[in-house]
Amino acid sequence: MIPFNSPTPSSVNGLVLAGGKSSRMGTAKEKIRWHGKEQQYAMADLLGSFCGEVFISCRPDQLEHVDAGYPALPDVFAEMGPVGGILSAFHYRKDTAWLVVACDLPLLDEKAVELLIRSRNPEKMATVYESPVDGGPEPLVALWEPQSFPLLVDFLETGSRSPRKLMMNSDICLVKPGHPQVLRNVNTPEELAEVQWMIRNFR
Repeated sequence: MIPFNSPTPSSVNGLVLAGGKSSRMGTAKEKIRWHGKEQQYAMADLLGSFCGEVFISCRPDQLEHVDAGYPALPDVFAEMGPVGGILSAFHYRKDTAWLVVACDLPLLDEKAVELLIRSRNPEKMATVYESPVDGGPEPLVALWEPQSFPLLVDFLETGSRSPRKLMMNSDICLVKPGHPQVLRNVNTPEELAEVQWMIRNFR
């Protein structure tokens, strides 16, 4: 394998965001078995090849339900959505970068993660995939550098909880995905059925 153009993988920790309430889906998205196991664990396994440690980001009430074989990080910044999970990760370790992925990305694969890692620019606040929909950043498929933590804290004081908005106003490294479908997220039963069909027929 060609060496990464960034520090060794151990300087990056992985974070699978699994603390959402899945209200539109009607069932816990992190527990859907797209690839033979619950998605939160499939994503953790995927990140494991690239990260020193990988954690499941969850709400405190989910903690007892996380498999003991997968380290969990319960939110210490509660009711803040995804940005609360990212902040909680930096609260745990401020001296490492965090490779953050949402648990509702069943088409994300090893090639996509490797491309993001290889494209890493540690001088930027984050290295992030470009949305194929509108060209903006996809903050929930991103490598957040340690210097982003104080920026996130300051950003919360503005009243916004949108990590995308922060990225759009920050110095980031934007990366085009090799295959746009890897960024396809699934939030509703209709989207679930469509992506299940894609997996059965094209993967």
